[in-house]
Amino acid sequence: MSFQIERAGYEAAPQVIELIHRVFDEYEFSWEPEEEFWDLLAEERAFPYRSPIGGMWVMRDEEGVVVGSIAAERVDGPTVELHRLYLDAHLRGQGLGRRLMETGEEWAREHGAWRIELWSDTNFTDAHRLYERLGYVQTGSRELDDANDTVEFKYERDISSPDDHRSTRH
Repeated sequence: MSFQIERAGYEAAPQVIELIHRVFDEYEFSWEPEEEFWDLLAEERAFPYRSPIGGMWVMRDEEGVVVGSIAAERVDGPTVELHRLYLDAHLRGQGLGRRLMETGEEWAREHGAWRIELWSDTNFTDAHRLYERLGYVQTGSRELDDANDTVEFKYERDISSPDDHRSTRH
C-alpha cells in the first residue's frame, strides 16, 4: 500500500479531526472537540497552519482517506512548534510517522528555523520512541485543564541540516 503526503489547508481540518477522533477512541479519551481542537475549528482567517506562519500536511491512503497528519507553526525567529502528529494505529511502526516528522522538519528548515519543539500526551509512548530516535530530547512537562486531565511531555531538537539525524536511522 502506498501513502501520499500532501500540503493541506483549512479545508482538510474536518478530515484531520476525524483521524484524531479515531486516535482518541483508541486511547479511550473523552471527546470534546471544541475544547481540544480550537486550532482546527478556527475560522479560516484564524487558521494557524496557513502560509507563511505555518503549514499542515495530511497523509492519504490509496483511497484518499486521511490516515496521518502533522502541522507546524512558527513560534519565534528560530523556533517552530510541531502539532497534530497523528497516525492511525494499524499504520504505526512502518516508518510513516517518521515521514510525517521529516515533512515538518523540512518545512522548518525551509523557513529558517533551527529549533523544533513539540508537546505530546504522556500516553503516546510510540510517538515518544519515534521522537527520541530522531534526536528529540524530553525537556519538560505540563498539565492541561481539559476534559482528559492531559499531562504532556515537551520535546525539543535543534536542526541544522537535512541529514543531521541520519546516524539514528534504523
